[in-house]
Amino acid sequence: MFELNYEKAKDFDRAWLNFELDLPLRPLKDGSGNPFYVNRSNNPIVEIKDALIAPFYSPPKFFFSGHRGCGKSTELLHLLNDPDIQKKYWVINFSIRTEADIIDLDFRDVLLAIGGRLYREYRKTGGDLPKQLLKELESWKGKVEQEIQTLSDGRISAEVGAGLDAFFANAGIKMRLEPATRIEMRQTFEKDITGLISVINAITAAIYKQEKRFPLVLIDDMDKPDLDKARAIFHDRREIMTQPQCAIVYTVSSALFYSKEFDAIRDKAIFLPNISLTNFAGEGVNEAGYRSLREFIRLRIEDSLIDNTAINLAIYYSGGVFRELARVMRTSIGNARRHGREIITSEDVEWAASEIRNEYRRILNSEDLQLLKKIHKTKKLEFIGPLRPLLQLLAILEYEDNENWCDVHPALRKILNE
Repeated sequence: MFELNYEKAKDFDRAWLNFELDLPLRPLKDGSGNPFYVNRSNNPIVEIKDALIAPFYSPPKFFFSGHRGCGKSTELLHLLNDPDIQKKYWVINFSIRTEADIIDLDFRDVLLAIGGRLYREYRKTGGDLPKQLLKELESWKGKVEQEIQTLSDGRISAEVGAGLDAFFANAGIKMRLEPATRIEMRQTFEKDITGLISVINAITAAIYKQEKRFPLVLIDDMDKPDLDKARAIFHDRREIMTQPQCAIVYTVSSALFYSKEFDAIRDKAIFLPNISLTNFAGEGVNEAGYRSLREFIRLRIEDSLIDNTAINLAIYYSGGVFRELARVMRTSIGNARRHGREIITSEDVEWAASEIRNEYRRILNSEDLQLLKKIHKTKKLEFIGPLRPLLQLLAILEYEDNENWCDVHPALRKILNE
C-alpha cells in the first residue's frame, strides 16, 4: 500500500494516487505545509485568518461554505497549520462524520462533538485539566447518565459510566451509531442545553489558562446535511451555536447561501468560490485561474507524463473546480493506461469529458436542459429555487468577479446542442 507521502508522480501508478478525489492535504509530520497545496489568488481564507488574528471581545465564529469540490477541507487544513494561527490559538480540526450521523444531524450532536473533541484532543496531547474542573465534569456526567438511564429504563451499559475519557469517547459513538440512544441523549441535553454549553466553556477556559492560547475548532463536513438540517442548526439555533466561548469555523451547506435563511449567518459568512477561467462575457482567459490549476496538476505529476495541450484542456473541462480537475485527470490517466500510452493526451482528456457528460445524461431531464440552455445564454444567477439542485450537482457553476455569475459545467455544453 502506498503511503500519503505526497511525491510528484513519475509514473501512472503514483499519478493515480495523487489525483485521488478526496486526498486529504494534511500538514506534514515535521509541521511544514502540504507540498500539493495551491494558494489560489484572492483566497477568501485570508479574510478568515485576518479576522481570527484581529483583537476581539468574544471569540469569533465563522460559517464557511462553497460548492462541492472547491477546496473547503483543504483550506481548513491549511489554516490549521498557519504559524500565525498556531501562535494565537490551540487548534483542533475534525470531521463531524466521526462524531455524529450527518444524515440525522442535530444542533445538540454538534455541541456534544465540540465539547468531546476539545476534552479528548487536549488529554491526548498530554494536557492536564484542573482537578476542580474534572470534579465538575464528573458531576455533570453523572446527571446526564442518570437522566439517560431514566429514559432508557436502565438500557445504557456500564461502559458509558466508566469515566470521563470513556464518556466523551463513547457518547459520540453512540450518538452516531445508536438511534435510540441518540434520541435519549438529545432529550437529556434539550432539558439542560446551558449545562452542555457550560461544559464546553469550562474546558475552553481551562485550555486557555494552561496554554495561553484560545481554543479554535475547525469543523469539517458540516456542509453535508441537507438544507432542512442546515436551517434547523444554523438558522433556528444560531444563537446557541455561537454561545461556546471558543473560536469556531463551521462549514455550512452552500444550499443555505441560496435560501432566505442565509440572513441568520450573513454577518459571519465566507464563501469559497470556484476559480474563474474566463469572465462573465466568456471573453479571454483568466491567467490567474489557469495558473492556479496548472500548479495543481504540476505539483502532482511530472511534465513528461502529460502533454501541455492536455493540461489546458483538462483545466477547461474542470470548470475551475479542484475536485472536478482531479476527476478529469484520474479518468484521463485510466484511459491513457488502457491504450498503452506513456503520456496523457488531449484524446484522453476528451474521453474524461465524455464520461462526465454520460453521468449527467442519466440524471438531467428536459426541464433541466432547458434551464441549462438559458443559463449558458444569460450567465445570470437568478430564480435560485430551480437552480439550487443544479448548483448542488455542479451542472451549473458559480463564479465571482465584481459580481456573481454562473455558467454550465464546460463538459456539459455539447449536450445543449444535441
